[in-house]
Amino acid sequence: MSSMEKSYNLHDKTLRFVDREDEMDFLYEEFASPRAEMSCGHAVTPMSLTNWCRRLLEEGKSKFVCGQPNCNKEWPYVEVRKMALLTPEEREYFESTMAQNAAREYFNSKTCPGCKFSVTRKDESNLSVRCQICTERKGKPYEFCWQCLKEWKGPQPRSDRCDNDGCYNEPLKALKTCPEIVFESIKDVRGCPSIRACPTCGSLLEHTSKKCKNLVCPRCRVEFCFVCLKLTFQCLRTSRHYIPCSDGVAPRQTSIPVWHQNT
Repeated sequence: MSSMEKSYNLHDKTLRFVDREDEMDFLYEEFASPRAEMSCGHAVTPMSLTNWCRRLLEEGKSKFVCGQPNCNKEWPYVEVRKMALLTPEEREYFESTMAQNAAREYFNSKTCPGCKFSVTRKDESNLSVRCQICTERKGKPYEFCWQCLKEWKGPQPRSDRCDNDGCYNEPLKALKTCPEIVFESIKDVRGCPSIRACPTCGSLLEHTSKKCKNLVCPRCRVEFCFVCLKLTFQCLRTSRHYIPCSDGVAPRQTSIPVWHQNT
């Protein structure tokens, strides 16, 4: 166990310990801590729970829900704080990010660089946003970049960046520059990036290099092959969990898939 890895104390009488797999360990990190049961009945370790809840915060959520399919039970923050054994630094991050995300959920807006008023974006696939106040004041269309918050430069609509210096998409940069992975249990797979965007929802995932090539995305809960980027059931028609894919390694992704939840 890493010196930084949090672990439950088996003498803690307030916890309900269980002898089964860690059901929040979606990346198969195999934490050493004993497993304890959340109020929804699913088993966690403090590290897997911390990682899952941190992911929810990074996705803009302000509430914590179980990641198991068909559960979706909301956990009170006091339960998360206790069961994740949050450190003072983690508590400060969790609480401040929860507040920021809650504000964004109610007011999905950013400050216009021209007039300093809040502007709401209606089309999430377009980084170019028109400010009606500046447009009226200037007598011509005024648009700014939702990403770098500078006056828009270049053609539009665009979903990756504008033409201003320093405007770039962090997830796309990670996909482009991440190192290649060497799988411990799968031979003859070369040139596979260590970070992939989930082909269903676009959430970035990093493979630990352990176990098989398939992952369940914690966000959309769809299982896919990290190597060929097909859904697992499609990949397994011509391959197996621990052998190279029949179609080889999918190239590095150059765009982030958009999750169409209602389709």
